[in-house]
Formats: sequence, structure tokens, C-alpha cells
Amino acid sequence: MLPVVGPPVSDHPAPRPAHVTLEGRFGRLRPIDPARDTARLYALSHGAEREALWAYLFTGPYADPQDFEAHVVTIAASLHDPVYWAVADRNDDAVGWLSLMRIDTRHRVIEVGSILYTPAMQRTALATEAQYLLARHVFDDLGYRRYEWKCNDLNAPSKRSAVRFGFTYEGLFRQHMIVKGRNRDTAWFAMLDHEWPAKKVAYERWLAPGNFDADGRQRTRLGAVN
Repeated sequence: MLPVVGPPVSDHPAPRPAHVTLEGRFGRLRPIDPARDTARLYALSHGAEREALWAYLFTGPYADPQDFEAHVVTIAASLHDPVYWAVADRNDDAVGWLSLMRIDTRHRVIEVGSILYTPAMQRTALATEAQYLLARHVFDDLGYRRYEWKCNDLNAPSKRSAVRFGFTYEGLFRQHMIVKGRNRDTAWFAMLDHEWPAKKVAYERWLAPGNFDADGRQRTRLGAVN
């Protein structure tokens, strides 16, 4: 009896992501500009909620603006892995950032991570649109097969967001990392290329102008269509 093997798949590598601008209706993803963005992002991310905001990220919070500025300069210059974008509002003011990381061009696997959503963008349409813009770029522009979301298993908001944004829970990697001197069990989520067309329709239906009332409140939840 012949062994059972997987279906044939093209083995051409995917391109690496580059610093391009991804335009949306509520804002855009653009390269981080340290000269323009640092002071604003520091103020937005180091208020009363700073401990909770940075708790599950690999770095931060920062003791002073100079340390934060050094970090922003470093991530803005990263061209290989990870590649960062500022999440900017309609005025092109940065309100957060995210990145594509753990980039495996051979197997066409990539991860969204190091997500900083400051209070200025939490629970906004832009928060969802940013995820849509990056997923669309990953699948439609770059041609990756697998798009991953990983987070600390203790980070309940991130796990809820992963499901809301269309990722499927795949399991728990126990004692996966040591982050800031503490154990991290990592929850794994992923979205696949053949799943993306339906997810894309759901995102676009949710982001459509008709899904928001005069006060900007959603009429239908993303989870109801995703």
C-alpha cells in the first residue's frame, strides 16, 4: 500500500513584504516615520493604561521618551523580519503599529504580530480595517498560503480578537517562550489562503458605509458575518 501524502502544491517562494502604503477608508497602513510619529505614539501608549497595553508585548513600557524613541527608530528601519507599519488615521496621524514577522517565503507562511493598538484606536473601525488591509496584502498581493496569529495564552483580549478577525484556533504550545522573565504558553491561530475569499467578503461587508449609522456605530458585528 502506498503511503498517503498531501495534495501537490506549487513550491514557488512568496516575495518578502516591503514598506508599501496600504490605503483604507478609515485610515492607512504606512511606514513608521520616527520624526513624525514618536512623540505622538509615546503619549498615546504611556498613559494610565500603559502597563496593561504593554503587558504581553516583547518590550515596553518605556521608562522615558528617549528609550521609546530608540525603539521606534529600530523598528522603523527593520526591512527584513519583522516589517512594521504605522496604523494612521484619516489625518495620517499614527495611532498604533503592527508587523509581519516570522516570514517563511519558501513555505509561504507569515505572521501578524507585535500589535500595538493604543486607546485612540481601540474599538474603532480603523482597528478592524487595519487587519483587513494587512490580510489582503498577505494573500492577494504577496500570495502567502498561511497567515498566523500567535499570542500569550493569558492574553484573553488578543485571543478574542484573533477569532473575530477570522483566524482559527489551532492549539496551545506550552512553555513556548520566556518573555520579560516570565513563562509564555502560546496560543496559535491561523487563516489559510483558501479561506481568505470568504473572509474578505465578510470584512468588506462589515467595512461598507451602510454598516454604520449616522453616529458611526456598527449595525452588524464582524463576528456575525466572518
